[in-house]
Amino acid sequence: MRKGSSDGGRPADARPALRRWWGWGEDGHDPDLSPAAEALLRDELEADPSVRRAPARLDDLELPAPRLRPAAHASLADAVGPRALRIDRDTRVAHAAGRGYPDLVRLRAGDLSGAPDGVLIPEFADQIPTVLAACTEHGVAVVPFGGGTSVVGGVEPLRDGHESVVTLDLSLLDRVVDIDEMSLIATLESGLLGPAAEAALNSAGLTLGHFPQSFEYSTVGGWVATRSAGQASTGYGRIDDLVEGVRLCAPAGELVLEPVPATAAGPSLLELVVGSEGALGVITEATLRVRPVPEERVYEGWAFSSFGEGSEALRALEQRGASPDVTRLSDEQETRLSLAIAGAGASQRLGRAYLRARRRESGCLAIVGYEGSSDDVAHRQKRAGGLLRAAGGVTLGRRPGREWARGRFAGPYLRDVLLERGVMAETLETATTWSRLAELRAAVQDALRTSLEMRGTPPLVTCHISHVYPSGASLYFTFLARQEEGAELDQWSAAKSAASEAIVARGGTITHHHAVGRDHLPWMCDEVGELGVEVLRAVKEQLDPSGIMNPGKLVPS
Repeated sequence: MRKGSSDGGRPADARPALRRWWGWGEDGHDPDLSPAAEALLRDELEADPSVRRAPARLDDLELPAPRLRPAAHASLADAVGPRALRIDRDTRVAHAAGRGYPDLVRLRAGDLSGAPDGVLIPEFADQIPTVLAACTEHGVAVVPFGGGTSVVGGVEPLRDGHESVVTLDLSLLDRVVDIDEMSLIATLESGLLGPAAEAALNSAGLTLGHFPQSFEYSTVGGWVATRSAGQASTGYGRIDDLVEGVRLCAPAGELVLEPVPATAAGPSLLELVVGSEGALGVITEATLRVRPVPEERVYEGWAFSSFGEGSEALRALEQRGASPDVTRLSDEQETRLSLAIAGAGASQRLGRAYLRARRRESGCLAIVGYEGSSDDVAHRQKRAGGLLRAAGGVTLGRRPGREWARGRFAGPYLRDVLLERGVMAETLETATTWSRLAELRAAVQDALRTSLEMRGTPPLVTCHISHVYPSGASLYFTFLARQEEGAELDQWSAAKSAASEAIVARGGTITHHHAVGRDHLPWMCDEVGELGVEVLRAVKEQLDPSGIMNPGKLVPS
């Protein structure tokens, strides 16, 4: 066993969760658009690729005055120490929103009206009960904040009837509590960022294997709170498959669920905490299953003549117990878009492979990846390869896999580049059974196209499968359209609502891994039924009697 801290003795001031206050990550990572990509924007989206819309200058903007009453301010300062209660401009701006499309539209336009009244940055988990007691006493809403990467409004600081709202930044709760190498479990504090968590585990020869696209800026607690799915979750499991124990600090007290491999002690309270999105309390630490670091990682590309053919191939793999750890299939439109964005060199290389494989220019690209010992990878690769060939697939070798792995976390930067050019770039995801998959995909794509075309902004709608199960798979949609200038949020809302209605009408889940947040709240009753909502509400009232925890998310008012 190993115990320790990843950052002992550091002063208790916030590190920005996302360094660009108006967008994703850090400067210096934005991709250049290829001529083919610019032609696509011009010809298909009727957008002007020469447009450049810079974000508002922060120095030119005004921030609403903090609305914390003196008594509340004093109580909170006592709870965490005066230096750890921040009401300065930069800290409030850094916690004003997540990184969903509506968040970015507002931030880039300089709308900071939703900034929290203050930001609390506790250094130790045992300070949080005092924080929650003070917030309960003074009627202050609390928004737990890990990396701030929510794309569904999950960290938006809503007051929801409370006089003021504070963000609870957990970035200093970043310690490695314990690594149990014999049991292959690790207990990590909730504020630990993905790269730091993985580095600590790697030093012990272990890995969590959880790599969502937000990996570089998201946290352990955020993954658990949102039921995150990593890009290799087909092999490693989603985060909810990996959680064995958790600590939740709620206004009503602390819920401690010790790690055990299995239990029959009634309905799983662990399942109530995983996916609770900060609405029930604050996750302070989680115990997670880990594995030895793989000796080898092999990613390769495969070509299929159609999305239907590729889907059947993935179903055959999963239902025969032969799925790779990474299993992704892009439809014809996403494959074409990916090649355009990648640039002429990559497009020509992969284009020639497609032509050789199918003697046609259209088709679908699949990425499959294997992780483990060299012998295990070779065996699984051979078995899966045989099934993929039998289903119509043709191998493209490892180059497409290497290119995918190199850019696996870069998507959000491309979104910023497109926003600068006046192009809406948004995603949504769902999951359903294999028997409903084709119908659901067609319905959602239809809903998005119709909604956006009716507004005079013809879209490009793409889809991929990124997680497979014996009974079904996820569908991840990306849609691009020229922004409706002056009505960007109305345009987005219409498209989002149309797609969400199509999802629930055809038996899909309203969210497979982005969580509920604010954006999916209107469809929670469709997902779990009125009685299910009442059950969630009853749990919230028990753990959070005053309703201060992340109001306006997960549980409909």
